[in-house]
Amino acid sequence: MVFRRDSSPQTRAVLATLLASQGWRHGYDIARRAGLASGTLYPILGRLADRGLLETRWEDDPPEGRPRRHLYRLTAAGAELAAAAAQQPGAPDGAQPSPPGHPLRPAAGPA
Repeated sequence: MVFRRDSSPQTRAVLATLLASQGWRHGYDIARRAGLASGTLYPILGRLADRGLLETRWEDDPPEGRPRRHLYRLTAAGAELAAAAAQQPGAPDGAQPSPPGHPLRPAAGPA
């Protein structure tokens, strides 16, 4: 599959995050690492899964009192695409925390 240069920065961030993590990740972890809100993340994950770039499954044995999480990881084709995207100028590195003040990261308090 060929990397589309017109892919959104958010899609590139998700691909970079999943490539860097190399394994099953749940949505909140991906959102936190990519610096995206859930309303942005889950449609991207759905499109990537529909295109065969992500495998998805439900968590097997969640701790008692917590619902099962939906897990995601790159397929071989997805990893190839993510690696191609990472070679593009300005590609995110996948390890950046959310910027201060982002909804998934509290703003720094007074010193």
